[in-house]
Amino acid sequence: MSIPTLTLNDGYELPAIGFGTYPLQGDEGYRAVRSALDAGYRLIDTAVNYENEGIVGKAIRDFLHESGVDRSEITVQSKVPGRHHDTERAIASGQESAARLGLDQIDVLLIHWPNPLTGKYRDAWRGLVELREQGVARSIGVSNFTAQHLADVVADTGVTPVLNQVELHPYFAQEHLRAEHQHLGIVTEAWSPLGKRNPAYEQPAVAAAAAAHGVTPAQVVLRWHAQIGSVPLPKSATPSRQAQNLDIFGFSLTDDEVDAITDLTRDDGRLFDGDPNKHEEM
Repeated sequence: MSIPTLTLNDGYELPAIGFGTYPLQGDEGYRAVRSALDAGYRLIDTAVNYENEGIVGKAIRDFLHESGVDRSEITVQSKVPGRHHDTERAIASGQESAARLGLDQIDVLLIHWPNPLTGKYRDAWRGLVELREQGVARSIGVSNFTAQHLADVVADTGVTPVLNQVELHPYFAQEHLRAEHQHLGIVTEAWSPLGKRNPAYEQPAVAAAAAAHGVTPAQVVLRWHAQIGSVPLPKSATPSRQAQNLDIFGFSLTDDEVDAITDLTRDDGRLFDGDPNKHEEM
């Protein structure tokens, strides 16, 4: 299966859909990552706080060894946690993540949350800039940053994140933030792209599009992401569901269908109280 790519602002390519690994751990997590790679996923997302970098890295290394796929075809992402928001500690954190993954380089390294009450995300970003200079990280970005947080790190270092991974699904479409990303040349990635425990599958806008195109509601939502310029990171441990989630590039939604799904957004659409201006995750 051929997956389209998006060009990051540093010139590297990013697959247009990826595989999320939270909260996969242990043998089940290993099998899930392996089956995702076998299905054709080429973007794998993990984090220090997921406590699964080891099994993610092993699954990737085993897959590369057994499949003959070149390492350059796999994009591995990880994230620096809030407790490492110090320049030197962020540098050490990135080096430790690479070691746990068992890889020479992390393709995309992110700051997991800005933690603005602690207020050291600028220091952490300087650490990621240094990790890019060292070659530990190929590309660097952020997660859960607001437009103001983005402006702060760019003003501090002159380095613009390649992407911002944020909560984004039909009930929380993040239109204003996506517009700021487009202005800055930042790719939008979506965690919980299907809405987790509160999917919009039964909404007429989604159900009607699924019926019209002969696909599942989940495929409609993931295709909606692709068409609004968002890179979704669905998670499933079920091989058949993994393959289904990946199969979104053989049909297109109409502009009216995309707009109708976007119109499902709500002011209180967050899945939990994860306002990046208040939430602290260490």
